[in-house]
Amino acid sequence: MGDRWRIEVDRGVCIGSGLCASTAPDGFRLDTARQSHPVAAEADASEAVLAAAEGCPVEAIAIRLQRDGGEQVFPPDE
Repeated sequence: MGDRWRIEVDRGVCIGSGLCASTAPDGFRLDTARQSHPVAAEADASEAVLAAAEGCPVEAIAIRLQRDGGEQVFPPDE
């Protein structure tokens, strides 16, 4: 993909399903409260991280490009 992403998890929305951590273990971790957080706030674009965001049952994960004014990658603008 070649881009750099900013990855955020809305901890007020996260239900701690762990799907993100199992889909992209290098991208997400669950803390002791079973809340997800990105391993790094900024990372290279990754199919696994995108799949984790798309698979989140409550859409708690947001991905934006670091460049181009932070264009939203996921969830898509509607």
